[in-house]
Amino acid sequence: MIKKIDHIGIAVKDINEAIKLYEGLLGLKVTDTEVVEEQKVKVAFFPTGDSEVELLQSTTPDGPIARYIEKNGEGIQHIAFRVDNLEEKLEELKSKGVRLIDEKPRRGAGGAMIAFLHPKSTFGTLIELCERK
Repeated sequence: MIKKIDHIGIAVKDINEAIKLYEGLLGLKVTDTEVVEEQKVKVAFFPTGDSEVELLQSTTPDGPIARYIEKNGEGIQHIAFRVDNLEEKLEELKSKGVRLIDEKPRRGAGGAMIAFLHPKSTFGTLIELCERK
């Protein structure tokens, strides 16, 4: 059911400074930036072969990314896996006892439908499942 790693999400305090670093040091190029109001986050995507690196900056002091950085510092915040049928995958995981943060898909950056699995069910790693049309 997992097709590939869709992207790796990296929490940053200053997305513009992080973009400069990723472009200057690594030679990557931003393909898209977007504010996702529902998640209180600004994102920037860098294609890296068959997947992407996603930079995430909180748009509010109380947003999930701001809280993550306050607790853990900047760095890898989640790994996202591409799936074909997100609703079906969530039902399957729930029936197997996996703790879900999102029981129903919600809109994410780039128009994708996403849902997060709780790190307590995934050995401490925040996992996002992502369905793109």
